Order: sequence, then structure tokens, then C-alpha cells
Amino acid sequence: EVHLVESGGGLVQAGGSLRLSCAASGFTFDDYAIAWFRQAPGKAREGVSCISTSDDSAHYSDSVRGRFTITRDNAKKTVYLRMDSLKPEDTGVYYCAAGPEDCNVDLSEYDYWGPGTQVTVSS
Repeated sequence: EVHLVESGGGLVQAGGSLRLSCAASGFTFDDYAIAWFRQAPGKAREGVSCISTSDDSAHYSDSVRGRFTITRDNAKKTVYLRMDSLKPEDTGVYYCAAGPEDCNVDLSEYDYWGPGTQVTVSS
């Protein structure tokens, strides 16, 4: 059975930092790209970051590039998203997702999703 579980969300002031974790099980983790999406209240889900099977294959949306860092630990089957210099507009539910193809921003390309973790950034 496939499981993706996010953790590490919470409440932080603008300018602060959080580190999210996505723990995976039930599939060949090493063969999947892992992406982070987020959904702000009243808005559509959007791609934030993605990492492939190599640590040289990290990708970021324009809005978070330079502030967020994605990494993966294949031994632990876990992907991390460090979020620095957080802004109120970063607020939302953050989801991790796994797909067998290379990183992309199309939600339909991902086969597995976690239930999400809430991130709230206050001004």
C-alpha cells in the first residue's frame, strides 16, 4: 500500500523558516520524482518544488526560488523542503506527490499524494 505523509508545518512569522518532510512507503521511491505543491485558501493547487532521483535535479517555482530548498534521502525514503524567508503569501496546505516521470508542474502527472500539512505565515 502506497503512503505519503507530510509533516513539519506550523505557524511562523514572516521572515522565519520551516522544514517540511515527506515520508514515503509502498513504492520504489528511488525511481520517482517527488514534488511539493501548495494550495492557498480559495486558490488552485500550484507547484512549488520538485526533485528527481539525483540531487542535481531540483526545480522551483519562480515565487519560491532562492528561498526554498528541496532535498531527498533515499535511504530514509524521505523528501524535505526547507523554507526560508517565509512570506504571508506562502500560507497554505502543502502536499507532497510522487510521479514516475521527470519533474513537472502538471498535477495529473503524479500518481501518489499525501494528505497535506498546514503552513501559516503571519505578517
